[in-house]
This record gives sequence, C-alpha cells and structure tokens, in this order.
Amino acid sequence: MPVVDVVNLRNEKVGQIELADSVFAAPVNRALIYEAVRHYLACRRRGTVKTKNRGEVSGSGRKLWRQKGTGRARVGSIRSPLWRKGGTVHGPQPRDYSYRLPRKMLLGALRSALTAKLQDGQLKVVEAFDLADHKTKTVRRALEALEARRTVLLVDNPTDNKLELGSRNLPGVTLLATREVTPYHLLEHEQVLMSAAAARKLSEALAK
Repeated sequence: MPVVDVVNLRNEKVGQIELADSVFAAPVNRALIYEAVRHYLACRRRGTVKTKNRGEVSGSGRKLWRQKGTGRARVGSIRSPLWRKGGTVHGPQPRDYSYRLPRKMLLGALRSALTAKLQDGQLKVVEAFDLADHKTKTVRRALEALEARRTVLLVDNPTDNKLELGSRNLPGVTLLATREVTPYHLLEHEQVLMSAAAARKLSEALAK
C-alpha cells in the first residue's frame, strides 16, 4: 500500500496518507490509457462540418433550355453538381464521432494514469485547499509555494467556490471534481495537486 506525504499550502509536510494498491500502485497499461484518451477525444469532437447538396443550394429549378434541338447537352437544373455554384455530391454531413467504451476499461485506464503520475513524482497530496479568499493572487501564491509547474490539475470537491473563482483565470490551471477526472486530464497536465479528501475518495471509489 503506497504511503504518500501530505503537505499544507506552504508545502510543509503535515502527515502521511495510505492509498489503495489497486488504484495508486496498479500495473501501468499504456495501451489501455491510449484507448481511454482516444475515446475521450472522439466524444469531445464536434462533427459540425457540412456541405450543401443540389437540393439545398440556391438557384431556380427551371429547365435552362429545351431538351432537344439546340445542339447542346441536355441539362435539367442550374443546381446540378456539374455546374459552378452547384451542389456537392457525397460531401461531409454532421455526424456523431462518439462511441462506447466499456466501463471496466475506463476505470482500468484511470488507475493506470494515477499510478503513472505517482511513480513519476508528478502527484502531490495537499491537506486541504483552505484559502483566505477567492482572489487569483491568493491561489497563485499557494501554487508557487507548492512548486507548481507550467500546467497543473487541481482535484478537489470544495464546499465553497473560493478555489474555483481564484483558479479559473490562471493559464494552465484546471480544477476538477473527483468524478470528473479522466486519464486525458491526468496526461494533459504536468502536475496533479490533489486534496487529501479527494485522494481518499478516489482510492475508495476505484478500489477493486
């Protein structure tokens, strides 16, 4: 069972916490993490690209000239795909790129990502994000004291909105609740700062 140091907002060690082996000391399955990240990006993708077919472009439906006797090729509509400004044939249409990934795969990928972060020394457990106020400079000072890196993921279930209001204007800083954490978010950020309460909740919720 991994034992992790717990620090306060001044980066001083105030204790230790025991985390579940099956969550923070699980085998790192890189293929599983890849599938989970691919699934997340596919579900987030917006399939809004679209082209107009011959029934949607502007133009009259009148036959341009008579069928026979002109010596020209027969034509029925100015909106034909053969004409300039005509419709598009088999063009892209709005679609949904999301697909279903088994829940066990998602949970396994999350365990692998949490374990990888802990093994790489990129996960730090904070006693609590008890802030004096909701100002951005207060959160910035706390992150500087915690030796935060360029991109930081804050994981907590705050009872007030001080942390949310103070961190939302900081570039590279993302705040998520424990139920919102995905392998993509863990890999996207260089460092993870997690409250002790959030670490316990993840340890209990993801334990096999």
